[in-house]
Amino acid sequence: MEFALSDEEQAFQETVRKFGDKTLRPNERRIDSEGRIPDEVLQEMARLGLLSPLVPAEYGGLGASAVLTELAAEEIGRGDFSMATAVFYLLEAGWGWVLSRHGTEETRRAVLPPVTAGKAFLGIATTEPGGGSDLANMKTESRRDGDHYVLRGEKAFVSGVEEAKRLGGGHLTLSKNASGSGFNFLYVPTNTPGLTTQKFENMGRMGISTGGLAYDGASVPSAYRLGYEGKGFEYAMEGFQVARTFVSAACVGAAERALEVGTAWIKERKAFGQPLGKFEGIQFELADLFAQVEAVKWQCRRAAWMVDTYTFRGDTQHRSEVDKAVAAVKLTAPPLAFDAVRRVMMWFGAAGYTKDVGLELGFRGVMSYLVGAEGGLNIMRIILGRELLGKEFVPYK
Repeated sequence: MEFALSDEEQAFQETVRKFGDKTLRPNERRIDSEGRIPDEVLQEMARLGLLSPLVPAEYGGLGASAVLTELAAEEIGRGDFSMATAVFYLLEAGWGWVLSRHGTEETRRAVLPPVTAGKAFLGIATTEPGGGSDLANMKTESRRDGDHYVLRGEKAFVSGVEEAKRLGGGHLTLSKNASGSGFNFLYVPTNTPGLTTQKFENMGRMGISTGGLAYDGASVPSAYRLGYEGKGFEYAMEGFQVARTFVSAACVGAAERALEVGTAWIKERKAFGQPLGKFEGIQFELADLFAQVEAVKWQCRRAAWMVDTYTFRGDTQHRSEVDKAVAAVKLTAPPLAFDAVRRVMMWFGAAGYTKDVGLELGFRGVMSYLVGAEGGLNIMRIILGRELLGKEFVPYK
């Protein structure tokens, strides 16, 4: 692995950082208060190739590497501290790649160009009301009926429910295969008859909706199935492997933003006749946080490199190594980002609790990654335990 970024990667990172500084930061409070990412922001993201950059150019993407996409995720997490834009970005990136890899040509042509142009939304629907990662007890079922699949069941805590209604688009939906073993992975447009939606009210990350989907005989063409019948679980796990890498990168960006804000404050703010930064209690805390964020950044970069080197090349022999790298950084990055934001808020004292400082945006946004987005922390521990000890040590079947 080459640690130095290429000229192309440096230039792209700088472009996305400018986008974050000039477009995302001025809009982050608006994104949070209005509960949506403005259309002009999405159009600028489309112009820069930031909507599903992993998708091949023939479908409107950049054909980018995972490392390049990870760099952008970090900068977007740094730019919009509420994390809403980062969630939108990583969903399109991770699940757009899965669709481009396993979808039929008909589905790719129908779905991906509008997604990369910012004119449609693509998300993921796996979680159900009765359980998040307990896929063995999934209730949503898809049954083959001629040249269609008919779905019945419910999904919960799905990102982008309102965006898919407003922009158009839908979700890659995991369901039990009624006609045999395994799972089917289907693209289900949100405007499908028999599909209804519900919006949940979250504490943060307000710029992208969360909600539920209910399927009551919703029917989609069999061409909307990804890959082989019954093999959908494998395709979904590939997507989570990729998306979790970008979640981690966005958390690195948020942690860097918190330290940037905090460093400027403790150099300026004086107490007892000297800057706060001269007090070792705060100075040492800054040093510890910086060292930890740097370590996780490179842990994340390595995970992206492994996705490029193995996952994108269909190398299943190294699947365990990639799973460990991704689970480890997804286990580490969200708590570190949350801790960085929390500690910096305390450097500000009472001011840190106000909206004027803006740290509460990150506090509320990063929390969503701790409680379960793209897999909860305990699921990452289970994955690591499985890969370190063997499948016989998995606590569930």
